[in-house]
Amino acid sequence: MRRTNTPGTMLVALAAALLLATALPARAEDPSTTIVSIVTGLAPDDLLNIRVTASATGRVQGRLPGGASVKNFGCNEVNGNPWCKVEEVDNPQVKGWAPARYLTPGNPATVDDMPTEDPSPAAGTTDAPAAPAPPPDLTARFGEVDQGAPKSAAAIGRTAMEDAYGLAFAASENPSTGEIPGETATVARLEPPQAPDDAGTGIPCARYVGQPMTLCKARIEHKGADKADVTVTWPDGGTRLISFYGGLPAGSDSPDEFRFTREGSLNMIRVGVSERFEITDQLALGN
Repeated sequence: MRRTNTPGTMLVALAAALLLATALPARAEDPSTTIVSIVTGLAPDDLLNIRVTASATGRVQGRLPGGASVKNFGCNEVNGNPWCKVEEVDNPQVKGWAPARYLTPGNPATVDDMPTEDPSPAAGTTDAPAAPAPPPDLTARFGEVDQGAPKSAAAIGRTAMEDAYGLAFAASENPSTGEIPGETATVARLEPPQAPDDAGTGIPCARYVGQPMTLCKARIEHKGADKADVTVTWPDGGTRLISFYGGLPAGSDSPDEFRFTREGSLNMIRVGVSERFEITDQLALGN
């Protein structure tokens, strides 16, 4: 039997197609919503960090210079700051998240599959944590206690006196040699050495023009609720002192120009034309 398409049938099919298109939102990585953006707005000789997650503290997947072209799949707002999911045009392996303010033009599309934490497992965390040691069995030392019949006040007092006498007798003996101790000597109490605040902490840093960010050791000395000195040690020798005052980077021990920008709780600091540092509020101030 031959099927005849009437105008009514065609209208019903068209309406169903329109409803289906409305009910299924376009994915951010659909070619119809993907655009090409250019990396702009960086400081001279600086690089844009492409991070695994949309966070200023996310793991860096790669770094791109100003003028690089990226596929922009869409942007989401995270803690009041817009982040875009991007992929380098010339190297698809460099794929992740970057602040929207460094991408021109922006993409009004949003991204659905947005990771909330770094998917890569941290080193040494594949095994389940060891269970805490069980508390010592006090019944083996003091004997079973009948929970149904609580001790009287007199019994509790006798037990306490017996324990006190036992401790005093044990302290009067010398269990090691049995010899009578000689003249009492005053011995100074040695306290364990106090480690400096955040000793051995690493921060991202770069010392020379065009040098990618590497890891520098940092020592933090807190001087109040919102004051701290951060001493950064360069891998090739030498240090740089960065001071925080009022909860913000305030200066360094270098005569060169000191400036910084903030991205959330991350302080991106530049000294002179080449030195760069990334220090979080948590590291510097313990906030």
